[in-house]
Order: sequence, then structure tokens, then C-alpha cells
Amino acid sequence: MSSNQRKNIAFTIAAILLFLALADGWSYGFFTILRFATFTAAAYVAWLAYKEGKEGWTWFLGAIAVLFNPFVLISFEREVWMVIDFLVGVILSLSIFLLKLPESKR
Repeated sequence: MSSNQRKNIAFTIAAILLFLALADGWSYGFFTILRFATFTAAAYVAWLAYKEGKEGWTWFLGAIAVLFNPFVLISFEREVWMVIDFLVGVILSLSIFLLKLPESKR
């Protein structure tokens, strides 16, 4: 599986969860899974971007990973999180097409 395919899968899962979070009625457990999935996807792809010398993407995705990290929580009101979830969902969805990683050399 290529780096692009792994990136696309990670971002698709995170984006789906981010868009689902816009609906009301989710339990706290859902948001914990959302944080962990978004953190993992952003941190993993930031690492892939770093390996390829894509410094801008590395910092941008690293910031998203920090924002969604499940270990040291950053608290906002629900309305603010809804805007953040939507914007990050759109950004990750667009990144599937905009961020191109070279094929693995295995």
C-alpha cells in the first residue's frame, strides 16, 4: 500500500467522524474516538510529510494533531468545536487531493 493510499484512508476516516460530530446527541465516548482518530491521522500524515520534506504540511498537520490530541485536552464551547470540526473535516477532505506523497520505494 502506498503512502498516498494510507494517507487517503486515514483522512477519510477522520473526516467522516468530524462530519458526523456536527450532529447532536453523541456521547462523550464518540468524541474521545473522534479526537483519537483525528490526532492519529494528522500526526501520521505529518510524519509522512516530514519524511518527504513537505515542511508546510508537517507544521499544519502537526497543529491539527495538537488541537485534537486525546491526552492533554483543549477545551472549547460546543459551538466552537462544531466550527473547528467542520473546517478540519473540509481541510482533511481536500488534503486527500492536494497533498501528494511519492510512492514507497519498497
